[in-house]
Amino acid sequence: DVYKRQLRERAAAHQHILSLVADVACPRDVGRIVDAVMTTFRRVDILVNNAGIYGPMGLSDEVDWDAWRYAIEVNLFGSVLMCRAVVPYMKAQRYGKIIQLSGGGATAPLPNLSAYAAAKAAVVRFAESLAQEVRQWHIDVNAVAPGALNTRLLDDVLAAGPEKVGAEFYTKAVRQKETGGVGFEPGARLCVFLASAASDGITGKLISAVWDRWDLFPSIKDELMTSDVYTLRRICARDRGKAWDK
Repeated sequence: DVYKRQLRERAAAHQHILSLVADVACPRDVGRIVDAVMTTFRRVDILVNNAGIYGPMGLSDEVDWDAWRYAIEVNLFGSVLMCRAVVPYMKAQRYGKIIQLSGGGATAPLPNLSAYAAAKAAVVRFAESLAQEVRQWHIDVNAVAPGALNTRLLDDVLAAGPEKVGAEFYTKAVRQKETGGVGFEPGARLCVFLASAASDGITGKLISAVWDRWDLFPSIKDELMTSDVYTLRRICARDRGKAWDK
């Protein structure tokens, strides 16, 4: 396994790497993962939900339904199942960090990628909801928008072509492939921050690794946590200076 080998090469002598292949959409596999973690490490402090697929590409009324549903199962159900599996252990130790990788689908429409967009919006709302449920146990739950990354998902878009994903989205994908995207470093640094004690008490937020000054969050935590900044909310007419509301 190339990824396991790369992790082992970076690990210190006292660090242990546990690698398992599993389907996060399968409750039995999720249980197997968490059981192995608890057997090996005796506790779980950090969960990063990073598994994701685009799913079928095309018009919502034309794509394969089973493929659409499976995209929801991986992107949404997989995240929920992993949280359900680790939260009891985090509650018992009265501490934990849950980091949900989000994406552009959470904050803007993605025509021709509706399953992915719907799931990503849902996982952010789930993260906000779970954050309130587990706050008394000092468990922080946040979502991360890492920016445009050159991963296999981008390759899937390029392979599908403009007739499936739309000309505008395809053109953006080609440009991203050529420029290299934003790179993995910003998202990785944000995840490390959210997994660390430096972010204790910061919870229920959707944070952009590229655009948000998350390095300032510890110094403004009280103000941050009493506002709806960095959350999914409905935009009312008055928010845009319109007199259409009662």
